[in-house]
Amino acid sequence: MKIKHKILSLFANIGVAEAYLEEIGCSVVVANELDKRRAKLYSEIYPRTRMVQGDITESSTFAEIISLSKEKGVDVVMATPPCQGMSTAGEQNEDDVRNRLVLPAIQSIIELCPKYAMIENVPNFINTKIEYKGKKELLTDIIKYELEEQYNISINVINTENFSVPQSRERMIILISRKDLKEWNIPKWDKKIVSLEEAIGWIPEIDPFVKDIPSEQFTELFPDYEKKRERALGISPWNIPPVHIYRQVNAMRYTPTGKSAFFNEVHKPIKKDGTFVTGYPNTYMRQRWDKPAYTVTMDNRKISSQGNVHPGRLIGVSDNGEEVYSDPRTLTLFELMLVMSLPPSWPLPTSTQEAFVRRIIGEGIPPLFIKKLFKNIPNG
Repeated sequence: MKIKHKILSLFANIGVAEAYLEEIGCSVVVANELDKRRAKLYSEIYPRTRMVQGDITESSTFAEIISLSKEKGVDVVMATPPCQGMSTAGEQNEDDVRNRLVLPAIQSIIELCPKYAMIENVPNFINTKIEYKGKKELLTDIIKYELEEQYNISINVINTENFSVPQSRERMIILISRKDLKEWNIPKWDKKIVSLEEAIGWIPEIDPFVKDIPSEQFTELFPDYEKKRERALGISPWNIPPVHIYRQVNAMRYTPTGKSAFFNEVHKPIKKDGTFVTGYPNTYMRQRWDKPAYTVTMDNRKISSQGNVHPGRLIGVSDNGEEVYSDPRTLTLFELMLVMSLPPSWPLPTSTQEAFVRRIIGEGIPPLFIKKLFKNIPNG
């Protein structure tokens, strides 16, 4: 396929966003990532991309990024700086040094003068201020101040569920278009919302491994564990749930689809000492089949975190007359990949540590949205 655009990817992580770009004629020719482990994995997944591993705020690293980008003919900059200092799931600390990482992204646009650029982050980016030229300024105002003479700038908040991604995930997207070119805009919403049922409902039930009960009790609890495990691995090597603890699994066995275990009449979440857990009703919570998945977070392997538990299906009634549900577990990494709209064939090396990828996936932007967005770059 003819290459339409050559892209510089800043804060590239392991390249979740980039998964579909090659198939629409967009080639990421240069990427930058601070973390050595992430940069190494990125290069294993995308061996044709020139990875610059290092701190973009250091002059030597920044100079190398700019030099390579000019050499490779970069005409689009994609910047996805860390959001932990702004996210509602974090501390929302305006003094978090990561909030300043948008500044080298802006400088790269000034130096490269690309046709188009995109800056992506959480919606609260719009309300975040940093110290700039002696006073506190909104990040969006800084972007306008530095770039609006040469670029048209549009600031958008989108939910990826409106673009066929089976996950409700709000993001801020700043599109930056050189004034001598047609303006790059957010694509139209898709008419159909993709549910979790459509995304992962075809995957047969999988039992979790429970680490803190005797093997006899485990076998009694999940007599078909091995058969289900073998079937799950036949679908993908990543299709196995994390190891869980009994008291959490037991609570979720009696929790209906779309409900939190906090609302169970009997089997409520308990601590190790047997006392009841207190917490928000969106924790210990099963997802719904008929809606897109909840936002994938970095703590997606924990039953006790936000909306992480598989929807499950009614499979029977206990001797006490209580309804029992399948899949008392968090989503497998393979299921999370589908929820993130990653292609099932995404070449993640099988030697990669699962916990490492799980955390990273909670930081990413769904690549199907990025595909639709970059496909909407004007011709010419």
